Amino acid sequence: MSAKIREIGIPLATLGLICLAIQTARAQDPSESLPNPYRASENWAKMPEGRAWGAAGGISIDSKGNVWVFERCGANTCAGSDAAPILEFDPTGRMVKSFGAGMFVFPHALYIDKDDNIWAVDNDSKDGKGQQVMKFSPEGKLLLTLGTAGATGDGPDTFNRPSGVVVAPNGDIFVADGHGGKSNARVVKFSKDGKFIKTWGEKGNAPGQLNDPHSIAIDSQGRVFVADRQNDRIQIFDQDGKFLDAWPQFGKPSGLYIDKNDVLYVADNLSNSSTKMRKGIRIGSARDGSVTAFIPDPVQDPKEGSIGAENVAADANGDIYAAEVDRKEVKKFVKQ
Repeated sequence: MSAKIREIGIPLATLGLICLAIQTARAQDPSESLPNPYRASENWAKMPEGRAWGAAGGISIDSKGNVWVFERCGANTCAGSDAAPILEFDPTGRMVKSFGAGMFVFPHALYIDKDDNIWAVDNDSKDGKGQQVMKFSPEGKLLLTLGTAGATGDGPDTFNRPSGVVVAPNGDIFVADGHGGKSNARVVKFSKDGKFIKTWGEKGNAPGQLNDPHSIAIDSQGRVFVADRQNDRIQIFDQDGKFLDAWPQFGKPSGLYIDKNDVLYVADNLSNSSTKMRKGIRIGSARDGSVTAFIPDPVQDPKEGSIGAENVAADANGDIYAAEVDRKEVKKFVKQ
């Protein structure tokens, strides 16, 4: 016992209780004390007769409030399938259209820009397809392709398991390139017409380094948010790749979505007892990093693996849409 503790005169038993309380507080997920102002809307999205949900890789919302889903063709891959994986649903959950059949291997992320163009990220390769980011018109016309079909690499025209894409107001394109293992761990920047500009990031856990950059978003200040999943943090950069900040308070981020009011939605489907956090969707501020609400996943057992929301989006009303891979579904959460 230190001299200062002896001078204060704290009994050993009391000191032990204080230490235990401190350890418990440190181990507790701060999200446990946050409100959950949402209720689940069950069976919201309705697939056409004869088609079942596959793993829902990506999700985004257009200017009309329609929800777009990038789905793995009724399974966990689109390789060899003739199903169309890009699906549009109206706000009631009725499917409006689909397209993209035969074009993708492993649907992973979907982003809709200010002109309602659809950006689809294909995370794997097979039979000369995949490892690309494709831009479509709302009608399904292919407008732009980034990456070389079926090829992997870390050059200006190749990816290795790209995971997410976002477009800045000036049209510059940012791709999160990497999905753990021996894949890349970087962000790649292109001009609006697809010309390579620069790249930043490398494998590691230091500031600016990445390990499984699983999603990407831009706030109203133009800052680039990267879901640095295996490092249990969101990293924030300027558009030239300068490291600005790192936020661990949103858990183990798989999916990011920032709305026009800088509300930040973070899907965490991998946290467990070892990370001292719970799986679920955290809602907070992209401006100051505060976390204000939490939707816990009903399955918290770490033996269940990556159960829960992997990508997330929110509409103008603040209702949340979660794309789930393992459960093969899309969930809607409505404000109570």
